[in-house]
Amino acid sequence: MGNSLKAILAFVPSNKCQKYLLEDLEEMPVDKMVDLSGRQMRRLPVHICSFRELVKLYLSDNNLNHLPPELEQLQNLQILALDFNNFKALPLVVCTLKQLCILYLGNNKLCSLPLELRLLQNLKTLWIESNCLQYLPEVVCELSLLKTLHAGSNALRTLPPQLQSLQELRTIWLSGNLLAEFPPVLLDMPFLEVIDVDRNSIQFFPSLAHLPGLKLVIYDHNPCRNAPKVAKGVRRVGRWSEETPEPRKRSGAVIEITLDEKPLLPPAAKSEPE
Repeated sequence: MGNSLKAILAFVPSNKCQKYLLEDLEEMPVDKMVDLSGRQMRRLPVHICSFRELVKLYLSDNNLNHLPPELEQLQNLQILALDFNNFKALPLVVCTLKQLCILYLGNNKLCSLPLELRLLQNLKTLWIESNCLQYLPEVVCELSLLKTLHAGSNALRTLPPQLQSLQELRTIWLSGNLLAEFPPVLLDMPFLEVIDVDRNSIQFFPSLAHLPGLKLVIYDHNPCRNAPKVAKGVRRVGRWSEETPEPRKRSGAVIEITLDEKPLLPPAAKSEPE
């Protein structure tokens, strides 16, 4: 079906047109997954909400800005992808899906997240990159099982101290924000394994050598005067991390410092955690 025809049919509420958009998807798929990405949809066909055993629902790359209340029927849903849509606010019905483990909200127009998000206590992965967030909503700090947080490409200037309570958090992506200093709260999170602060405005990095869980720190494209100190075996991606030695002045002398470790590059695309 051509994209132009899909875009036209997305406006038409008749059952026949909606069936055409769904391409005769009338019964629950065997794999319990529905992928309606890139269909030019402006509303979710309510018929999908009748698949009560559905586990994965991908609605990426559409023109959605709301969801029907019937979505609440999908109480077995574990993965929901709403990225690349037109949401200005997260529909509250999403917060009723208490089995959600992975939620993709990137590339929308979100300026905040509702307090009801705290109801998603099984959430382990949250992608909120490329939105309009000027601060990290504190409700994120109430998601006690969260392991991966991708909040890059927003307008964050700091992180709330409550983030320290997320003791299951292992990976945090903060690239492309407005951080003028390394977030102090991250220094009190010894369980972190990956920290990405690429493409910010950080001029000085404190030592990260005391973080026992750290495996990778990405700090490239910052106007920094130094590279962050890390423990042995921790990989760094950024200025002075490998080929170019970091200058350090001691009593007027300049000592060159090099690392043997080669940096581990971050993943190029999102993936489902184990």
